[in-house]
Amino acid sequence: MIMLKFEHPLTEKVRIYLRVESLMRQLHKSAGFEAPLDYQLFFRSLFDLMDLFEQIHIKSELTKDLEKQKLTFKSWANVPGVDQAILDNVLNDIDDNFRNLMSAERFGQSLKEERFLSAIRQRFNLPGGTCCFDLPALHYWLHLPLEKRLYDAKIWTNTLEPLHNALALLLKLIREIGLYKPQVARNGFFQSDAEEANILRLDIPLDLGIYPMISGHKNRFAIKFMSFETGMAYSQDIEFKLAIC
Repeated sequence: MIMLKFEHPLTEKVRIYLRVESLMRQLHKSAGFEAPLDYQLFFRSLFDLMDLFEQIHIKSELTKDLEKQKLTFKSWANVPGVDQAILDNVLNDIDDNFRNLMSAERFGQSLKEERFLSAIRQRFNLPGGTCCFDLPALHYWLHLPLEKRLYDAKIWTNTLEPLHNALALLLKLIREIGLYKPQVARNGFFQSDAEEANILRLDIPLDLGIYPMISGHKNRFAIKFMSFETGMAYSQDIEFKLAIC
């Protein structure tokens, strides 16, 4: 049976974290420029990240959240049954990423100061705005040798590596807190308490032809399942798996 996975953030900060994670994944996947239009995905991801960095001081938020994780894991030291070697490795990973974050620039700052990126950023998001007559500088750059374009892309993405690594660690730790448990949505509806949770993770059988509409916050949430074919609420009982992280 094929299971369809969904994730839903329960706080606005985690919502931004998940968006940044998705954009970083797209950025790295397209940075090799293997397909002719990979440059569009690369620059759209890069500019979307820059927009997000202007909405939230993500460096500050990440360092605070890593500190909270460190305190949580340190409280498990010498607890019977806890693998102390694994715990030490986690604490070392947190310390390493914390130091790298603290020594990094404010994310997006050097990208904003890059002349070429500034020249193409504004028009890039116009409908069809990547035509050569809209962005002649981009048209020129696309005809440079691949080695030069790969070099530029590496310079730009390297400024975001401390963010990429720290966010990957933080979200990994958050996700591993929650264990998947079988649940039943009666008449296509499910609700529960969350207790300071950050993310909901759902596994739903693909062949049911449904998807979840989720609302709530870190202390309580509700899930209404919808039929993909009709767009209407699904009215039958649904067995699925849920992790509250």
